[in-house]
Amino acid sequence: MPQTSPPNPLSEAERGDRNRASLPLAASERGPGGEVSSVKVAVLGGSGYTAVELMKLLLRHPYAEIVAVTSRQEPGKPVSADHPILFGRLDLPMENFDPAALKAKGVTCVFGCLPHGASAEAIAPLMELGMRVVDLSADYRLKNPAEYEQWYGQVHHDLKNLEHAVYGLPEFFRDRIRTAKLVANPGCYPQTAILGLAPLIREDLIDRQSIIIDSKSGISGAGRTPKLATLYPECNENFSAYNVGVHRHTPEIEQALAHVAGERFEVLFTPHLTPMDRGIFSTIYTTPKRIVTEAEMLELFRRTYAGEPFVRVRSTLPTTKDTAHTNFVDLAVRVARGRIVVLAAEDNLVRGASGVAVQNFNIMHGFDERLGLG
Repeated sequence: MPQTSPPNPLSEAERGDRNRASLPLAASERGPGGEVSSVKVAVLGGSGYTAVELMKLLLRHPYAEIVAVTSRQEPGKPVSADHPILFGRLDLPMENFDPAALKAKGVTCVFGCLPHGASAEAIAPLMELGMRVVDLSADYRLKNPAEYEQWYGQVHHDLKNLEHAVYGLPEFFRDRIRTAKLVANPGCYPQTAILGLAPLIREDLIDRQSIIIDSKSGISGAGRTPKLATLYPECNENFSAYNVGVHRHTPEIEQALAHVAGERFEVLFTPHLTPMDRGIFSTIYTTPKRIVTEAEMLELFRRTYAGEPFVRVRSTLPTTKDTAHTNFVDLAVRVARGRIVVLAAEDNLVRGASGVAVQNFNIMHGFDERLGLG
């Protein structure tokens, strides 16, 4: 069933609190003298792009301690051997997935960087052992299991935890993330679309039947496993669309926007592959219900995201380089030929995956949301 409480921007008082710790730390997260102690974390599936990006962020987090990294393909191999950028910083051997062993190491929070399907299988036993989880797969994003089966081609095997999973878009679900045991990290494309459309949807300013989301992603969005379409000779000096109108992120976008609108509707989402390492750029076309001005729309976006630490509303047009290696989403809005056009840029590996996962970790543990994120 859909989550019952719709996402709302925080009050003015809460906005002033965003750049401080979300909640007082639990006693288990403080030392005997009241000092803050580190949270022992594990990373499941340590060989991929999102995993290495996540570990880089966690290594600079003052209160996160990586004590385990799992890999089904390469147990025993040092993390730094798979990711040389971590040489001398994280050399512990990767290990087979064993919930009891993670518990014995004192792990209290787990980041899942596994593929969909495999993630739900691993997370269920971790939840039974009382660990908190930030899952970077798609397994817990869609609240309707039939919809998950339709778009991902398999039956969901963890309905118990699916029911309680919280969608991890901080700007709209922050209060629920704070106390969540399981956070479904949002997808990369959906964040640009949801954040770009939410102010317009909430104010009922646009026709909900004619929304077009045109998005471009760097090659790293396809993952680290070699595929013909992402080999250098195939994608260099090339630009292509894929999964037109049938991309798996479509229902995620529609589900989140339904919370804002109070009703379900469809969007036309077309992703493209562009020959760059990282980054997402989305151009969103909407039809207003009344005459609006660009200044009015800019003020609406600034008001909606006032105080948000990782959303920047700009008067100039964003680019992917502006957000590369950061947790920022940059938004701009234009009124052109009777349309409202929203432009959004983010780093698909940081804000699109690992960065927002760390932001969710911070919210869950009462830390300043910016810790580890610059």
